[in-house]
Formats: sequence, C-alpha cells, structure tokens
Amino acid sequence: MTCRTTSGTSVGATPDSDERRHAWAYLSTVTLGASRMVSAAIAEHGVVQVARSLREGSAGVELTAKLAARVHLDTAATDLDRLNRAGGRLVTPDDDEWPAWQMLGFEQLDTATDAEGPPLALWVWGQRRLEELVERAIGIVGTRAASGYGEHVTAEIAGDLAVDGWTVVSGAAFGIDAAAHRAALGVGGTTVAILACGVDRAYPAAHAKLLRGISESGLVVSEYPPGTVPARYRFLARNRLIAALSAGTVVAEAGWRSGARNTAAWARRLGRPVVAVPGPVTSAASQGCHRMIREGEARLVGNAREVVEECGPLLEAGDDRDARFVRALDGLSGDLALVYEALPAVGTCEPIAVAESAGVPVDRVRAALPLLEMEGLVERDEDGWSRVVGR
Repeated sequence: MTCRTTSGTSVGATPDSDERRHAWAYLSTVTLGASRMVSAAIAEHGVVQVARSLREGSAGVELTAKLAARVHLDTAATDLDRLNRAGGRLVTPDDDEWPAWQMLGFEQLDTATDAEGPPLALWVWGQRRLEELVERAIGIVGTRAASGYGEHVTAEIAGDLAVDGWTVVSGAAFGIDAAAHRAALGVGGTTVAILACGVDRAYPAAHAKLLRGISESGLVVSEYPPGTVPARYRFLARNRLIAALSAGTVVAEAGWRSGARNTAAWARRLGRPVVAVPGPVTSAASQGCHRMIREGEARLVGNAREVVEECGPLLEAGDDRDARFVRALDGLSGDLALVYEALPAVGTCEPIAVAESAGVPVDRVRAALPLLEMEGLVERDEDGWSRVVGR
C-alpha cells in the first residue's frame, strides 16, 4: 500500500507512473463511461500510447471517430488535483486496489454492447481501499418511492449485514438506497455509494451530508470524472457497477417497472445471485419484487441471514451448522449451482453444452464458470471445463 504526502503525491511515484495515471484520467474523461473498443486498444497498445495517439490525432479512424467530440478535453491534471485535494483519487487497473476479480464477469459477456464493458477506471472519494471494501459486499437496491415497510426492512437487513462485517453497496438515491446507507452507517459499518455523476457532485443535493458521511468511513465511487452531471443513461450504467462490486444483490422493494430490476438483471448476467424481499400483496411498491420471485429472477429472503445464505461465501465463518456435515457445494445458489450441477461427474464440457443442460443462457454460464474456478470447484484445460475431483 503506497503512502501519500499531504499534497496527494504517492511516495515513491515515478514519472512513468504519473504519466500512466494522467493517461487513464484523460481516457476516462474522453470516453465518459465504459468502452470495449477503448479497453481493447489499451490492451493492445498500452494506456500511454492510446492517450498519446488520441491527443496527437494519430489514432485509428474508428477510435478517432468514436471519441472526436471529446478528444480535446485534456483536463486530467486538473481533475486529479481537484479530487486529491478533496480526499479522493483515481483507481486504475494498474493499482493494487483495483477490484480485478469483480470485473471478471464483464469479460464473459459475448453479447454486450461497446458501452457495457468494465469501467476504464474508478474515481473514488474516501481513504479506504476499494478492493478491501468490496471483497465482502452485498448490493441493496430498490424504489425511490419507498414505503415505511420498505425502509424498515431495508434498515434491518443492511444494519445486520454491516454488523456482521459486510459492506453495503448502493446508489445513494432517495428511498431504499438511502435507507441502506444510513443503516450501515448507523451501526458503525461500512458502505459504498456508486454514483451516476462525478464524486464531487452531491446528487441528489439533499444527500450531501449522507455522501460526506459515507466518504469518511467507506467510499463514494464513480466511473465518471469530477464535474460530470447525472443523466438517465448514466444511472443505468451505474447499476452494472453496483451489481459487479457486490457478491449478490438484494432488491428490498420495487414497483412493477422499477429501475432496481435493471440492477438485478445485471447481477444475473454477471453470474451473481439475486434475492428479493416480499411485501404486502396489496402494495404497489412491492409488485416488482413479487414479479421477480414469481418468474424465477430472484430468490425470496426476509432477513440478513437468508441474504448471506444465498449471496455469501460458500461456507461462512461461524455458520452454526456442524462443519462435519457441510460441503463447500452447500452454499451454491442461482446460476452457480445450476452450472456446477450441469457439468459431468467425469470428463470435460464446453460452455454451450453446459448452457443446454442447465437451461442457463451461455453468457451467464461463461460468467459463472470463472467464479466456480476461483472457489476451487471447477477447472479448465484445453478440452473444456470439468469438476475438481473430490469436491
């Protein structure tokens, strides 16, 4: 972990690392969101070369045309300095705190559009390390027009998760998001807010104090550079980051057409469990949750323990079941369970065959397999995927 001087310069930073950081900041500003095309160019030529070629007008025709409207906006130095003075920084794939494994799911999406890839970099406000906070995190989302019931059950679940050491991830909006953040802060827990604007902008304005509190014990995060204003499509893009940075997503209360279902859809695409809290059958604010449960898009939960059973690690420390009778497989749920069971007991299998057997779309199978591999349950060789013997 690097130390920082009061001016924000990393101790031991080199001119090369500074140049790379400025290149990441420049490309984040020019791209203004995810871009698989830009990410591919960086992977092939390096971030410094891509930034230099764009500044000089020597990038490829397709890349130049895509970014022509913003290529002149070289505000990297100003943005980095402004955020540093506010107590923030830019986290890039070069950094140790980059949440690399959480981003793996994006690489498995064959049908994703150019704008549906991983973020180029993340602007963060707060002193905590990003990869540590999201190592054990649960996303909680829901309607802005939350009922008293919705806010109550959200506070109970978020508070209990935070007490047990889980990071609560949400979007800092009115309603369910705010209830989740406040509950985590109220018990001295940790929470992360993902914004659809620059982290230097309080949105909604009424949440300026809440966001400041989140930054003091957790992090405020955005893929957009300082000064970026919120826009509808950025909220939809923001939802994919809530899903990606969480081990699972809880929909606490949602109407029939709630935007929370977009976050849940992203969680499923990335191979993460989705759970939903039921409400009164007469409540319009819970119809989205009921629909997700009824159509098999989410598992029903009513408390934090059930959330952890569905979304947590394969075997939680302190689980009150006798460990002698617990297999690592007992904690699998959702796509992970379906994909694992679809693999043959002996031999290998390709993702498309697993998809047919499990009844799970192939893009979700490709997202689930690396997660199962990280848990030591499956392995891959040149012939395909197979179960690990003895698990």
